[in-house]
Amino acid sequence: MSTARLLPGAPVAEAVLLDVADRAAKLKAQGVTPSLATILVGDDDASAGYIRIKQRQAASLGFDSPHRHLPDDTTQEHLYEVIAELNADTSVHGVLIQYPIPRHLDYDAALQTLDPDKDVDGMHPLNMGRLAVGLPGPLPCTPAGIEALLAYYDIPVSGHEVVILGRGATLGRPLAMLLAQKRPTANAAVTVVHTGVPDWDRYTRRAEILVAAAGVPGIIQPEHVRPGATVIGAGVRYEGKRLLPDVAEECAEVAGAITPRVGGVGPTTVAMLFRNAITAAEKAVAAR
Repeated sequence: MSTARLLPGAPVAEAVLLDVADRAAKLKAQGVTPSLATILVGDDDASAGYIRIKQRQAASLGFDSPHRHLPDDTTQEHLYEVIAELNADTSVHGVLIQYPIPRHLDYDAALQTLDPDKDVDGMHPLNMGRLAVGLPGPLPCTPAGIEALLAYYDIPVSGHEVVILGRGATLGRPLAMLLAQKRPTANAAVTVVHTGVPDWDRYTRRAEILVAAAGVPGIIQPEHVRPGATVIGAGVRYEGKRLLPDVAEECAEVAGAITPRVGGVGPTTVAMLFRNAITAAEKAVAAR
């Protein structure tokens, strides 16, 4: 059996972050330090770890990274107040509200109070609307990272058939809008299918590029993949600390190219967060 070409995300992320660091240095030369603020509510160890990783990355890129750590019993109103302070702070160019937040809080409502231009996750409803109509704005990070990964490895997208298994608001739907846009690294014929469709595999088997975004461990098996197709594993679920991907490892025997089980779209997602942040900083400087 042949083994598919691997498409690791680390080289893609490195290329993006080198560009971000160069752009940050140019802003510093103008007397402006780009700033990405983070908000963590509660004491979830995994979330705190993600914040530390992002802060280290921010420092390596020349960013300031102010942090707001709120107690687990924070009220919705206090969360709004902290977001409003960061919205008003002209030295802060991007804001990340670390997800998940405690269950008594409404993340979506909090996100809607964030300045859309500071939304480095690209998930504010206004930014989703911008994406839908093709206006510039922060892009959802995982979809943008997938487009960058395909472009980096010269996977033909324009005019080709992309099938996305998964219709979630953070991945499946925005990725479909992104890859359907008229652009050399997009311009695809995109089909979004989901597990509520009894014969969903009828669609995946014809895909030239298959993106698994269902969050159902092992749902994509070799028989669901068109021979020679490019397979992007974007959906995962955690069982404790164990990562369970949507794409079975055996799919590498059928696919022409495939993301690795670990280190595929994850690194590109983080890189796109900083790309959104540096773009926001440049936009703020241009508007002064």
